[in-house]
Amino acid sequence: MSEKNMRAKQERPAGRRGGGHMGPGGGVMHGGEKARNFKGTMKKLIQHLSVFKISIIVVIIFAAASSIFSIVGPKILGHATTTLFEGIMGNIAGTGTGVDFEYIGKIILTLLGLYLLSALFAYIQGWVMSNVAMKVSYGFRRDISLKINRMPLKYFDGTSHGEVLSRVTNDVDTLSQTLNQSMTQIITSVATVVGVLIMMLSISWLMTLVTILIIPISIVLILFVVKRSQKYFKEQQDILGHLNGHVEEMYGGHVVMKAFNGEEKSVEKFEVLNTKLFGVAWKSQFLSGMMMPIMSFIGNIGYVAVCVLGGWLVVQNTIAVGDIQAFIQYVRSFTQPIAQLANISNVLQQTAASAERVFEFLAEEEEIPEATNPVKLEKVNGEVEFKNVHFGYNAEKIVINDFSASIKPGQRVAIVGPTGAGKTTMVKLLMRFYDINEGVISIDGHDIREFTRGDLRSMFGMVLQDTWLYNDSIMENIRYGRLSATDEEVKSAARAAHVDSFVHTLPSGYNMVLNEEASNVSQGQKQLITIARAILADPKILILDEATSSVDTRTEVQIQKAMNNLMKNRTSFIIAHRLSTIRDADLILVMNNGDIVEQGGHTELLAKGGFYADLYNSQFESTQAS
Repeated sequence: MSEKNMRAKQERPAGRRGGGHMGPGGGVMHGGEKARNFKGTMKKLIQHLSVFKISIIVVIIFAAASSIFSIVGPKILGHATTTLFEGIMGNIAGTGTGVDFEYIGKIILTLLGLYLLSALFAYIQGWVMSNVAMKVSYGFRRDISLKINRMPLKYFDGTSHGEVLSRVTNDVDTLSQTLNQSMTQIITSVATVVGVLIMMLSISWLMTLVTILIIPISIVLILFVVKRSQKYFKEQQDILGHLNGHVEEMYGGHVVMKAFNGEEKSVEKFEVLNTKLFGVAWKSQFLSGMMMPIMSFIGNIGYVAVCVLGGWLVVQNTIAVGDIQAFIQYVRSFTQPIAQLANISNVLQQTAASAERVFEFLAEEEEIPEATNPVKLEKVNGEVEFKNVHFGYNAEKIVINDFSASIKPGQRVAIVGPTGAGKTTMVKLLMRFYDINEGVISIDGHDIREFTRGDLRSMFGMVLQDTWLYNDSIMENIRYGRLSATDEEVKSAARAAHVDSFVHTLPSGYNMVLNEEASNVSQGQKQLITIARAILADPKILILDEATSSVDTRTEVQIQKAMNNLMKNRTSFIIAHRLSTIRDADLILVMNNGDIVEQGGHTELLAKGGFYADLYNSQFESTQAS
């Protein structure tokens, strides 16, 4: 995400990686999956590749030339064999002049030159194609990354993280490998089949006919094996995904798993999945392993037929001995690319499926476009108004009904209510993570839709109950609030948030690197770091969503002091379940089922004896009882 849109002060929960079937490399596996619209998808892919048409033409020419240089070799070598045979037979009969080694030497040098040219052309086309494949992969990953930033959050609400991740990893990798390997293989295989067929016909049309008659048998047997092995490969990938997902899940929550003595159940599930994987993997590997023996068997039948027929033709003086040797080489060269083309057809199906998924993602509906003439505020006062706001995560189920509230600059507004009342949803609407169905939300008299999303979110500082820290030092995690901040400014924010009081007890202090899960610091320390980040950002409007819920009582007192200083002259929204923490709020909005049922000060609301009083007294009673 861009630094402008994904600012540190807009904290978000890390969330669980899930969904899809996780493969060995972390991507979601889609083995054996076929595209719903093969032709349409391949047409799109070809159009996408049109910018590289010159490079692809070069690849086609060089790949074909490399194959041709290899193909002519056996026939030229056949001349050497014939010359050697005739010379030796002449010596035996006493009628010849001996073996013409000079002529044979020239043939060998010619062959050496041809094979060197073939290798050079193959290297050049491989280098060019690798360059194209990497540029295509780079472009797809860039487009997907940019697309993610333009996608509405509702898309990610209904799509697992693993599914999105697979577009960037597994699907793009499949496309890259196909372009880098299979495309070149298609060109060389087709060129080889056509070239070898021509060379065989130039030697003997009769032997060529015998060879061609054997091919349908090969194709039928190959298709028979492929059809049966493909379903096992798909099952193998699916079960492998479940197995890896289970291992990842158990590893990610191994502390909880051990705490509840779940080792035995985990191992049992692993054994079930592993046994299933063994069964389908054995079948898939066995069937695919039959391919080469079948091809060898059919090939050997072809060799026998060619040798018998060729020997008869030599006796008839129709062809030379060297031609039989050349023809046998061509038979071997003829069957191999046909098998490759049969295999590539399956690869292309998977490639089309991956391309289809990438194109579908790139075509997904994006966020509502930015305003054409966005508002730019020289100074943000922090006046916020909700006017008849209606919102639902889907149109059929509205969760915010006719919400209205007016907040003056510098006011501290507490939003309270039971779980599911719509408290956090209001914050998401305020920062325009979602667009409202009806009504208006305004800042300093301007509809928030008149701002760019980046400018709007730059007005806010946000601290969530679920912290988000990344794999870097504590210093850099705090600096994420304002990337231009100096080390001293970072430390000053850390002192205000009481991070400085514990950071010196950690190895390397501010330079200590947090691991990927940030589990090498406590939950309370993580919360303090995110608060320091918000302090460093110095926002005009604050959003504190249960910001001190994970902190012990003593630390909470320190944080509350720091927050009081931070909230001075700033409009602040405080979402709290512990009502004792928001007694000093200027305005308390009491929500239930998406509506504001009460609003006012703490004392005023208690005196009413309504919904807020019930909430407050129930917490007080439960605290007393404990």
